[in-house]
Amino acid sequence: MKSILENRPALTNEVNKAAEVAGYLWQKGWAERNGGNIVVNITEFVDDEIRALAPISEVKAIGTVLPYLKGCYFYCKGTNKRMRDLARWPMEHGSVIRILDDCASYVIIADQPVQPTSELPSHLCMHNYLISKGSTYKASLHTHPIELIAMTHHEPFLKKDVLTNLLWSMIPETKAFCPRGLGIIPYALPSSVALAEATIKELDDYDVVMWEKHGACAVGEDIMDAFDQIDVLSKSAQIYINARNMGFVPDGMSQEQMREMTTAFNLPK
Repeated sequence: MKSILENRPALTNEVNKAAEVAGYLWQKGWAERNGGNIVVNITEFVDDEIRALAPISEVKAIGTVLPYLKGCYFYCKGTNKRMRDLARWPMEHGSVIRILDDCASYVIIADQPVQPTSELPSHLCMHNYLISKGSTYKASLHTHPIELIAMTHHEPFLKKDVLTNLLWSMIPETKAFCPRGLGIIPYALPSSVALAEATIKELDDYDVVMWEKHGACAVGEDIMDAFDQIDVLSKSAQIYINARNMGFVPDGMSQEQMREMTTAFNLPK
């Protein structure tokens, strides 16, 4: 069977980015078993031939109506698929879906009828919200960064912007490359409507959110951008934890030093 990627270098590049990030997640220990999800809006790379492709699955309900996704196409990691496998074979462990005109259902169109992640409704809700706000973000990522999850088990870190300021203060690059900080969402059942709604609300102020005792969720211009933000936050968490393991509480950058960075690099916060 001909792959949807054949003779489409721009689309292939986007899928390869997802595969590359999947490999990083596995190498870092952030993607145990089938943990984590990747969903990328690939609509801009879709041509008339793709639009004419017949479905290779039955119509599947999203569970809600998402009016801004009408006619959109997404590359999605498959449910129960492992990141380490997606890294090697992205079209065997992920699939391309088309959102139907009712904005409440979708079909798989390529390459194989791989059922998308069980958290697809949550991810599509985020993409619907981003488009509604005129955002240029095209990717959403959920993963399980060890040190960041550990920090959500400590109640004082769950207060608004406590972790943001702590992690920003560990190394200048974190504030520069994750300039909107880290939102915190109290524990909610994975894949639940409550978790999706809480995540969307936090996207008003943050590009990365922590789901308490669960994992991180990030949005970005592409999947590499979403990964990079979690990666720099994780580096700061490692610096903090390493300092504590060495027997001291790290001083961190002062508020004055961080304000200086905000001005110098024209950061939003």
